[in-house]
Amino acid sequence: MASKLLQLQSKACQATQFLTKNGKTYYKQLLEQNKQYIQEPPTVEKCEELSKQLFYTRLASIPGRTETFWKECDYVKQLWRNRKELKVEDAGIATLFVAECFCWFTAGEVVGRGFTFTGYYV
Repeated sequence: MASKLLQLQSKACQATQFLTKNGKTYYKQLLEQNKQYIQEPPTVEKCEELSKQLFYTRLASIPGRTETFWKECDYVKQLWRNRKELKVEDAGIATLFVAECFCWFTAGEVVGRGFTFTGYYV
């Protein structure tokens, strides 16, 4: 156990030395590559303006997303009406989608409980 701890400490030390040596260069390179996204002047007021733009842009996109949601619902209703013509592939995709949604829900619940599995009947 002690040898593993020393090994972990050594690797952490190496990572720290690497970041100390190359961190500034990486930071400058990252800013240079993404300079088209940087707003000038970088002030608190500019940040507040951008956050308001993001909020209201997202708010304005709700009607379009709602319309898309109802189109998807109509498509599902149409599939359900014609379920006798449903292919095995379509049923498999739907099953995988439902399973994925359930898994994300379960993972969210576990994370929300602090990574404990209490309350589940396994």
